[in-house]
Amino acid sequence: MEGDNLHEQKYLLAKKRVDKIKGFYHHLLVYVVVNVFISAIIITGLMRDDKDTFTEAISNFGVYSTWLFWGIGIVFHWLGVFGTKSLFSKDWEERKIQEYINEFEDRRNGKF
Repeated sequence: MEGDNLHEQKYLLAKKRVDKIKGFYHHLLVYVVVNVFISAIIITGLMRDDKDTFTEAISNFGVYSTWLFWGIGIVFHWLGVFGTKSLFSKDWEERKIQEYINEFEDRRNGKF
């Protein structure tokens, strides 16, 4: 009975973590799609109204401002989801080494 409760708690924690990661990737996708759309609108508007060339239009700060400021928010969201330890920590290194060892073994054993 107690083991079932512990398993359920672990499951709920894991589900919550997966939901946070999923939310981050959804946020990242929306960031890219919306900013591409906004940048395209700004570039076409600059080219039409000011009669700028494409090169002049893409060098305008307005094209990149939402990318920059929303990007800062994306970085903080990433830090909130993955934390600072996920950035090349010893744990990360060990996990990657083990992942590659498993991959090499799978190839050698014909599982790949």
